[in-house]
Amino acid sequence: MGTNKGASVRFESVQKSYDGETLVIKDLNLDIPRGEFLTMLGPSGSGKTTTLMMLAGFEPATHGEIFLNDRPINDVPPHKRGIGMVFQDYALFPHMSVAENLAFPLKVRKLPAAVVEEKVTRALEMVELPGFGDRRPAQLSGGQQQRVAVARALVFDPDLILMDEPLGALDKQLREQMQYEIKHIHKNLGVTVIYVTHDQAEALTMADRIAVFNDGVIQQLSTPDELYEKPANAFVAQFIGENNRLNGTVRKIDGNVCLVELDCGNTVRAEKVNVGGVGARAILSIRPERIELAPKKGAMANNLRARIEELIYLGDHIRVRMSVSKTDDFVVKVRNASSRPALSVGEELNVGWHSKDCRALDFNGA
Repeated sequence: MGTNKGASVRFESVQKSYDGETLVIKDLNLDIPRGEFLTMLGPSGSGKTTTLMMLAGFEPATHGEIFLNDRPINDVPPHKRGIGMVFQDYALFPHMSVAENLAFPLKVRKLPAAVVEEKVTRALEMVELPGFGDRRPAQLSGGQQQRVAVARALVFDPDLILMDEPLGALDKQLREQMQYEIKHIHKNLGVTVIYVTHDQAEALTMADRIAVFNDGVIQQLSTPDELYEKPANAFVAQFIGENNRLNGTVRKIDGNVCLVELDCGNTVRAEKVNVGGVGARAILSIRPERIELAPKKGAMANNLRARIEELIYLGDHIRVRMSVSKTDDFVVKVRNASSRPALSVGEELNVGWHSKDCRALDFNGA
Protein backbone atom coordinates (compact mmCIF):
# COMPACT_ATOMS: atom_id res chain seq x y z
CA MET A 1 0.00 0.00 0.00
CA GLY A 2 1.08 3.55 -0.70
CA THR A 3 2.14 3.05 -4.34
CA ASN A 4 -1.33 2.93 -5.92
CA LYS A 5 -2.15 5.61 -8.47
CA GLY A 6 -5.83 4.80 -8.40
CA ALA A 7 -8.22 3.64 -11.08
CA SER A 8 -10.09 5.64 -13.70
CA VAL A 9 -13.83 5.03 -13.99
CA ARG A 10 -16.14 5.88 -16.87
CA PHE A 11 -19.88 5.55 -17.33
CA GLU A 12 -21.09 5.83 -20.94
CA SER A 13 -24.83 6.32 -21.54
CA VAL A 14 -25.65 4.04 -18.59
CA GLN A 15 -29.29 3.40 -17.74
CA LYS A 16 -30.90 1.21 -15.10
CA SER A 17 -34.44 -0.07 -14.79
CA TYR A 18 -35.67 -2.67 -12.31
CA ASP A 19 -39.06 -3.25 -13.95
CA GLY A 20 -38.29 -2.67 -17.64
CA GLU A 21 -40.31 0.55 -17.69
CA THR A 22 -39.15 3.11 -15.12
CA LEU A 23 -35.55 4.32 -15.35
CA VAL A 24 -33.93 4.87 -11.96
CA ILE A 25 -30.72 5.91 -13.77
CA LYS A 26 -31.66 7.81 -16.91
CA ASP A 27 -28.55 8.51 -18.97
CA LEU A 28 -25.38 8.57 -16.93
CA ASN A 29 -22.19 9.89 -18.50
CA LEU A 30 -19.46 10.36 -15.91
CA ASP A 31 -15.65 10.34 -15.94
CA ILE A 32 -13.75 9.85 -12.68
CA PRO A 33 -9.97 10.31 -13.01
CA ARG A 34 -7.35 8.28 -11.18
CA GLY A 35 -6.87 9.18 -7.54
CA GLU A 36 -9.98 11.33 -7.20
CA PHE A 37 -12.27 11.34 -4.17
CA LEU A 38 -15.73 11.63 -5.71
CA THR A 39 -18.84 11.84 -3.57
CA MET A 40 -22.24 10.88 -4.92
CA LEU A 41 -24.74 12.98 -3.00
CA GLY A 42 -28.52 13.04 -3.12
CA PRO A 43 -31.77 12.23 -1.33
CA SER A 44 -33.07 8.70 -0.89
CA GLY A 45 -34.12 7.20 -4.22
CA SER A 46 -32.06 9.62 -6.30
CA GLY A 47 -29.94 6.87 -7.92
CA LYS A 48 -26.61 7.28 -6.18
CA THR A 49 -26.48 3.85 -4.50
CA THR A 50 -27.79 2.13 -7.64
CA THR A 51 -24.89 3.71 -9.55
CA LEU A 52 -22.44 2.41 -6.96
CA MET A 53 -23.93 -1.10 -7.07
CA MET A 54 -23.63 -1.20 -10.87
CA LEU A 55 -19.97 -0.23 -10.62
CA ALA A 56 -19.38 -2.89 -7.96
CA GLY A 57 -21.09 -5.50 -10.14
CA PHE A 58 -23.97 -6.24 -7.77
CA GLU A 59 -26.50 -4.76 -10.21
CA PRO A 60 -26.36 -5.06 -14.03
CA ALA A 61 -26.71 -1.98 -16.18
CA THR A 62 -29.83 -2.05 -18.38
CA HIS A 63 -28.08 -0.05 -21.09
CA GLY A 64 -24.67 1.51 -21.67
CA GLU A 65 -21.17 0.54 -20.61
CA ILE A 66 -19.04 0.94 -17.49
CA PHE A 67 -15.25 1.10 -17.83
CA LEU A 68 -12.54 0.55 -15.23
CA ASN A 69 -9.08 1.65 -16.37
CA ASP A 70 -10.49 1.90 -19.92
CA ARG A 71 -11.62 -1.75 -19.87
CA PRO A 72 -15.35 -2.58 -20.11
CA ILE A 73 -16.50 -4.42 -16.99
CA ASN A 74 -20.24 -4.98 -17.53
CA ASP A 75 -19.63 -8.73 -17.92
CA VAL A 76 -16.94 -9.01 -15.24
CA PRO A 77 -18.24 -10.62 -11.99
CA PRO A 78 -17.87 -8.58 -8.76
CA HIS A 79 -15.08 -10.70 -7.26
CA LYS A 80 -12.92 -10.19 -10.35
CA ARG A 81 -13.19 -6.41 -10.50
CA GLY A 82 -10.61 -5.86 -7.74
CA ILE A 83 -12.72 -3.24 -5.99
CA GLY A 84 -12.70 -2.61 -2.23
CA MET A 85 -16.07 -2.04 -0.55
CA VAL A 86 -17.06 -0.41 2.75
CA PHE A 87 -20.69 -0.52 3.94
CA GLN A 88 -22.63 1.24 6.68
CA ASP A 89 -23.06 -2.00 8.69
CA TYR A 90 -19.32 -2.80 8.48
CA ALA A 91 -20.06 -6.39 7.25
CA LEU A 92 -17.32 -7.88 9.43
CA PHE A 93 -17.37 -11.61 10.17
CA PRO A 94 -18.29 -11.82 13.89
CA HIS A 95 -16.73 -15.26 14.39
CA MET A 96 -13.34 -14.10 13.09
CA SER A 97 -10.72 -11.96 14.80
CA VAL A 98 -9.81 -8.58 13.36
CA ALA A 99 -6.68 -10.08 11.78
CA GLU A 100 -8.69 -12.94 10.28
CA ASN A 101 -11.20 -10.47 8.83
CA LEU A 102 -8.38 -8.56 7.17
CA ALA A 103 -6.68 -11.72 5.97
CA PHE A 104 -9.82 -13.11 4.34
CA PRO A 105 -9.61 -11.21 1.01
CA LEU A 106 -5.88 -12.01 0.84
CA LYS A 107 -6.37 -15.73 1.39
CA VAL A 108 -9.09 -15.78 -1.27
CA ARG A 109 -6.43 -14.46 -3.62
CA LYS A 110 -4.12 -17.30 -2.45
CA LEU A 111 -1.30 -15.04 -1.28
CA PRO A 112 1.55 -16.63 0.73
CA ALA A 113 1.11 -16.64 4.53
CA ALA A 114 4.08 -14.34 5.08
CA VAL A 115 2.66 -11.78 2.64
CA VAL A 116 -0.75 -12.01 4.30
CA GLU A 117 0.72 -11.35 7.74
CA GLU A 118 2.74 -8.39 6.48
CA LYS A 119 -0.23 -6.78 4.73
CA VAL A 120 -2.53 -7.27 7.73
CA THR A 121 0.02 -5.64 10.03
CA ARG A 122 0.44 -2.68 7.69
CA ALA A 123 -3.31 -2.28 7.28
CA LEU A 124 -3.86 -2.15 11.05
CA GLU A 125 -1.12 0.44 11.39
CA MET A 126 -2.66 2.49 8.61
CA VAL A 127 -5.97 2.81 10.50
CA GLU A 128 -4.18 3.28 13.83
CA LEU A 129 -5.23 -0.08 15.31
CA PRO A 130 -1.91 -1.89 15.85
CA GLY A 131 -2.23 -4.66 18.42
CA PHE A 132 -5.98 -5.13 17.80
CA GLY A 133 -5.56 -8.15 15.52
CA ASP A 134 -6.61 -10.75 18.11
CA ARG A 135 -9.84 -9.01 19.11
CA ARG A 136 -13.28 -9.94 17.81
CA PRO A 137 -15.49 -7.25 16.20
CA ALA A 138 -17.87 -7.35 19.19
CA GLN A 139 -15.01 -6.18 21.42
CA LEU A 140 -14.53 -3.00 19.38
CA SER A 141 -16.34 0.34 19.42
CA GLY A 142 -18.35 1.43 16.39
CA GLY A 143 -15.54 3.69 15.22
CA GLN A 144 -12.96 0.92 15.60
CA GLN A 145 -15.14 -1.51 13.64
CA GLN A 146 -15.46 1.05 10.87
CA ARG A 147 -11.69 1.44 10.76
CA VAL A 148 -11.34 -2.33 10.41
CA ALA A 149 -13.87 -2.26 7.57
CA VAL A 150 -11.82 0.44 5.83
CA ALA A 151 -8.61 -1.55 6.41
CA ARG A 152 -10.18 -4.69 4.93
CA ALA A 153 -11.18 -2.75 1.82
CA LEU A 154 -7.60 -1.50 1.42
CA VAL A 155 -5.60 -4.56 2.47
CA PHE A 156 -5.39 -6.15 -0.99
CA ASP A 157 -4.20 -2.91 -2.67
CA PRO A 158 -7.25 -2.14 -4.81
CA ASP A 159 -7.13 0.71 -7.29
CA LEU A 160 -10.70 1.67 -6.41
CA ILE A 161 -12.68 1.78 -3.15
CA LEU A 162 -16.45 2.18 -2.99
CA MET A 163 -18.05 3.43 0.24
CA ASP A 164 -21.83 3.30 0.73
CA GLU A 165 -22.95 5.50 3.66
CA PRO A 166 -20.04 4.11 5.73
CA LEU A 167 -20.42 6.54 8.64
CA GLY A 168 -24.20 6.61 8.94
CA ALA A 169 -24.30 4.49 12.12
CA LEU A 170 -21.80 6.62 14.06
CA ASP A 171 -22.53 9.52 16.40
CA LYS A 172 -21.78 13.07 15.25
CA GLN A 173 -18.37 13.49 16.90
CA LEU A 174 -17.07 10.10 15.81
CA ARG A 175 -18.48 10.57 12.31
CA GLU A 176 -16.61 13.86 11.91
CA GLN A 177 -13.40 12.26 13.17
CA MET A 178 -13.74 9.38 10.69
CA GLN A 179 -14.39 11.79 7.83
CA TYR A 180 -10.95 13.31 8.32
CA GLU A 181 -9.29 9.92 8.82
CA ILE A 182 -10.73 8.51 5.59
CA LYS A 183 -9.72 11.67 3.75
CA HIS A 184 -6.15 11.40 5.11
CA ILE A 185 -5.95 7.73 4.08
CA HIS A 186 -7.06 8.68 0.58
CA LYS A 187 -4.46 11.41 0.36
CA ASN A 188 -1.66 9.13 1.58
CA LEU A 189 -2.51 6.19 -0.71
CA GLY A 190 -3.66 7.93 -3.87
CA VAL A 191 -6.42 5.35 -4.32
CA THR A 192 -9.60 6.36 -6.17
CA VAL A 193 -12.57 6.64 -3.79
CA ILE A 194 -16.26 6.83 -4.71
CA TYR A 195 -18.31 7.69 -1.65
CA VAL A 196 -22.11 7.66 -1.38
CA THR A 197 -23.88 9.83 1.19
CA HIS A 198 -27.07 11.81 1.69
CA ASP A 199 -25.27 14.15 4.14
CA GLN A 200 -24.29 17.36 2.32
CA ALA A 201 -21.92 18.53 5.09
CA GLU A 202 -20.07 15.20 4.87
CA ALA A 203 -19.77 15.57 1.11
CA LEU A 204 -18.44 19.12 1.34
CA THR A 205 -15.86 18.04 3.93
CA MET A 206 -14.45 15.02 2.12
CA ALA A 207 -14.79 15.27 -1.65
CA ASP A 208 -12.57 16.53 -4.44
CA ARG A 209 -15.73 16.69 -6.54
CA ILE A 210 -19.39 16.09 -5.76
CA ALA A 211 -22.00 14.63 -8.11
CA VAL A 212 -25.45 15.74 -6.93
CA PHE A 213 -28.09 13.18 -7.93
CA ASN A 214 -31.84 13.65 -8.16
CA ASP A 215 -34.40 11.55 -9.99
CA GLY A 216 -31.72 9.40 -11.62
CA VAL A 217 -29.83 12.34 -13.12
CA ILE A 218 -26.67 14.19 -12.06
CA GLN A 219 -27.90 17.72 -11.44
CA GLN A 220 -24.42 19.20 -11.01
CA LEU A 221 -20.86 17.88 -10.88
CA SER A 222 -18.48 20.36 -9.26
CA THR A 223 -15.91 20.99 -6.56
CA PRO A 224 -17.39 21.59 -3.09
CA ASP A 225 -16.80 25.34 -3.14
CA GLU A 226 -18.25 25.80 -6.61
CA LEU A 227 -21.25 23.64 -5.74
CA TYR A 228 -22.00 25.76 -2.67
CA GLU A 229 -21.19 29.16 -4.14
CA LYS A 230 -22.56 28.59 -7.66
CA PRO A 231 -25.46 26.11 -7.66
CA ALA A 232 -26.60 25.39 -11.21
CA ASN A 233 -30.30 25.01 -10.43
CA ALA A 234 -32.88 25.43 -7.68
CA PHE A 235 -32.63 21.81 -6.51
CA VAL A 236 -28.87 22.02 -5.91
CA ALA A 237 -29.19 25.41 -4.20
CA GLN A 238 -31.77 24.03 -1.79
CA PHE A 239 -30.06 20.68 -1.19
CA ILE A 240 -26.56 22.02 -0.50
CA GLY A 241 -26.36 24.09 2.66
CA GLU A 242 -28.92 26.51 4.03
CA ASN A 243 -30.51 28.71 1.44
CA ASN A 244 -33.11 31.50 1.22
CA ARG A 245 -35.62 31.32 -1.62
CA LEU A 246 -37.69 34.17 -2.98
CA ASN A 247 -40.14 33.65 -5.85
CA GLY A 248 -40.64 36.18 -8.61
CA THR A 249 -40.89 37.01 -12.30
CA VAL A 250 -38.07 38.20 -14.56
CA ARG A 251 -38.81 41.74 -15.71
CA LYS A 252 -35.53 42.78 -17.34
CA ILE A 253 -32.28 41.13 -18.45
CA ASP A 254 -29.04 43.06 -18.86
CA GLY A 255 -26.18 40.71 -19.72
CA ASN A 256 -25.54 38.45 -16.71
CA VAL A 257 -27.82 40.45 -14.41
CA CYS A 258 -31.59 40.33 -14.30
CA LEU A 259 -34.25 42.35 -12.52
CA VAL A 260 -36.80 40.13 -10.78
CA GLU A 261 -40.12 41.36 -9.43
CA LEU A 262 -40.95 39.42 -6.29
CA ASP A 263 -44.48 38.15 -5.73
CA CYS A 264 -44.91 40.82 -3.04
CA GLY A 265 -44.06 43.59 -5.53
CA ASN A 266 -40.47 44.42 -4.51
CA THR A 267 -37.74 44.18 -7.13
CA VAL A 268 -34.37 42.47 -6.75
CA ARG A 269 -31.24 42.51 -8.91
CA ALA A 270 -29.69 39.04 -9.29
CA GLU A 271 -27.12 37.12 -11.25
CA LYS A 272 -28.83 35.41 -14.21
CA VAL A 273 -27.93 31.72 -13.96
CA ASN A 274 -30.68 29.39 -15.10
CA VAL A 275 -33.86 31.21 -16.06
CA GLY A 276 -35.89 31.88 -19.17
CA GLY A 277 -36.47 35.26 -20.76
CA VAL A 278 -38.44 38.28 -19.65
CA GLY A 279 -41.72 37.15 -18.11
CA ALA A 280 -40.34 33.78 -16.92
CA ARG A 281 -40.79 32.67 -13.34
CA ALA A 282 -37.64 32.40 -11.23
CA ILE A 283 -36.42 31.38 -7.79
CA LEU A 284 -33.86 33.66 -6.19
CA SER A 285 -31.24 31.92 -4.05
CA ILE A 286 -29.33 33.81 -1.34
CA ARG A 287 -27.08 32.21 1.29
CA PRO A 288 -27.80 33.38 4.88
CA GLU A 289 -24.20 34.41 5.54
CA ARG A 290 -24.20 36.79 2.52
CA ILE A 291 -26.98 38.95 3.91
CA GLU A 292 -26.26 42.07 5.96
CA LEU A 293 -28.52 43.54 8.60
CA ALA A 294 -29.16 47.29 8.45
CA PRO A 295 -26.68 47.98 5.61
CA LYS A 296 -25.59 51.52 4.94
CA LYS A 297 -27.77 53.35 2.42
CA GLY A 298 -26.62 52.64 -1.13
CA ALA A 299 -24.05 50.07 -0.04
CA MET A 300 -25.87 47.12 -1.61
CA ALA A 301 -27.90 46.62 -4.77
CA ASN A 302 -30.76 44.98 -2.90
CA ASN A 303 -32.42 46.39 0.18
CA LEU A 304 -35.67 45.05 1.68
CA ARG A 305 -37.61 45.71 4.84
CA ALA A 306 -37.70 42.80 7.31
CA ARG A 307 -39.01 41.85 10.74
CA ILE A 308 -37.18 39.61 13.23
CA GLU A 309 -39.30 36.58 14.13
CA GLU A 310 -36.80 34.44 16.07
CA LEU A 311 -33.23 34.53 17.41
CA ILE A 312 -31.29 31.31 17.96
CA TYR A 313 -27.90 31.36 19.64
CA LEU A 314 -25.53 28.82 18.04
CA GLY A 315 -22.20 29.76 19.59
CA ASP A 316 -20.14 31.08 16.71
CA HIS A 317 -23.14 32.77 15.09
CA ILE A 318 -26.69 33.93 15.72
CA ARG A 319 -29.37 32.47 13.45
CA VAL A 320 -31.90 35.21 12.78
CA ARG A 321 -35.21 34.08 11.29
CA MET A 322 -37.01 36.96 9.62
CA SER A 323 -40.17 37.84 7.75
CA VAL A 324 -39.22 39.22 4.33
CA SER A 325 -41.39 39.60 1.22
CA LYS A 326 -44.26 37.54 2.64
CA THR A 327 -42.04 34.67 3.75
CA ASP A 328 -41.43 33.98 7.45
CA ASP A 329 -38.47 31.63 6.88
CA PHE A 330 -35.86 34.09 5.64
CA VAL A 331 -32.66 33.34 7.57
CA VAL A 332 -29.66 35.58 8.24
CA LYS A 333 -26.51 34.33 9.96
CA VAL A 334 -24.85 36.98 12.11
CA ARG A 335 -21.30 36.29 13.28
CA ASN A 336 -21.05 36.25 17.06
CA ALA A 337 -18.54 39.04 17.53
CA SER A 338 -18.28 41.88 20.02
CA SER A 339 -19.26 44.28 17.24
CA ARG A 340 -22.53 42.52 16.35
CA PRO A 341 -25.65 44.68 16.75
CA ALA A 342 -28.13 44.14 19.57
CA LEU A 343 -31.18 42.37 18.15
CA SER A 344 -34.65 41.66 19.49
CA VAL A 345 -37.70 39.72 18.31
CA GLY A 346 -40.26 42.02 16.68
CA GLU A 347 -37.65 44.55 15.61
CA GLU A 348 -37.97 45.89 12.06
CA LEU A 349 -34.92 46.79 9.99
CA ASN A 350 -33.56 46.57 6.47
CA VAL A 351 -31.65 43.61 5.07
CA GLY A 352 -29.37 43.86 2.06
CA TRP A 353 -27.17 41.82 -0.26
CA HIS A 354 -25.11 42.24 -3.40
CA SER A 355 -26.54 41.15 -6.76
CA LYS A 356 -23.57 38.78 -7.27
CA ASP A 357 -24.61 36.87 -4.13
CA CYS A 358 -28.17 36.38 -5.39
CA ARG A 359 -28.71 33.75 -8.12
CA ALA A 360 -31.78 33.64 -10.35
CA LEU A 361 -32.58 29.95 -10.91
CA ASP A 362 -35.20 27.75 -12.55
CA PHE A 363 -38.67 27.93 -11.06
CA ASN A 364 -39.83 24.48 -10.03
CA GLY A 365 -43.11 25.48 -8.48
CA ALA A 366 -41.79 25.28 -4.89
